[in-house]
Amino acid sequence: MTRRLLKAGYQVTVWNRSEGKVAPLAEAGAGRAATPRDLLTNADIAFMCVTDAAAVEEVIFGPDGLAAAPGAGKLVVDFSSIHPDAARDLAKRLKAANGAGWIDAPVSGGTKGAEEGTLAIMAGGEADEIERVRPYVLAMARRFTHMGPTGAGQTTKLCNQVIVGCAMAVLAEATRLAVNAGIDANRLPEVLAGGFADSIPLQLFVPRMVQGIHSPPLGHIATMLKDLDTVADVAQATSTPVPMALSCGTTFQAREGRARRGSGRTGDLQTFSGRALSRRARSEARQGDVLRSSSARNRPNVPRAKSSGSFAP
Repeated sequence: MTRRLLKAGYQVTVWNRSEGKVAPLAEAGAGRAATPRDLLTNADIAFMCVTDAAAVEEVIFGPDGLAAAPGAGKLVVDFSSIHPDAARDLAKRLKAANGAGWIDAPVSGGTKGAEEGTLAIMAGGEADEIERVRPYVLAMARRFTHMGPTGAGQTTKLCNQVIVGCAMAVLAEATRLAVNAGIDANRLPEVLAGGFADSIPLQLFVPRMVQGIHSPPLGHIATMLKDLDTVADVAQATSTPVPMALSCGTTFQAREGRARRGSGRTGDLQTFSGRALSRRARSEARQGDVLRSSSARNRPNVPRAKSSGSFAP
């Protein structure tokens, strides 16, 4: 995303919790900030994308965090996926600390979407502030939609994750069924293209599932689990039944446990799905042991910013 801002001609300064990730961006033309405080002091807009709410808290309110910089008239745009209540709380506290505005703007589209500038970004915040950052965000995304007040972007992302999480589980089941029943699963994206079953996840993930492609990972189970846990919490608070999302979450949790026991690391989404194609799974299917993975839990006339900052996990 930072590279796309640079390519669009913006002046960008970067800071990262992992210093090694900064060097390639500096080589591409980005400036370097010593701390989040330094970054916001010398920028009008700070874009942030970190792992979870605890990381967002650290970047904002930790030593030399964003809250320590002068913030009046400035904006923090958070691309992270966190609980809507956390977004509202952080926005309120940051405004009280230094006067900076807040936009929660979680993203969907993965690494591929970030690289190609095709992300879908859903935003919560004040309408005038959304419009102020729109030109810059559209250098990184295909779609930037204002969904309501602070927290609305995060709530929309939860809806996205219900759909994506459940889709990953059923794509794994369909791929497993195809292989175990003896048809060419590699052709599923081709034959289903244009029909009701077609989707970006189908076209992107099924070939990786069939071929056992795990690198580079397109997503991590732990991240999906974090979001599905938040779905469960918001669903309970709003009296919303979400049986499919809860079942999917249980399935991901079981797969994550196996991944950590096997390697000590979080699993990727292909690890979850590719298991369906293992020799053991095919053998068990032939013996009548049905595995039920769903039963468990050229930027025209874009204005140039004075400066902007960005973060990454």
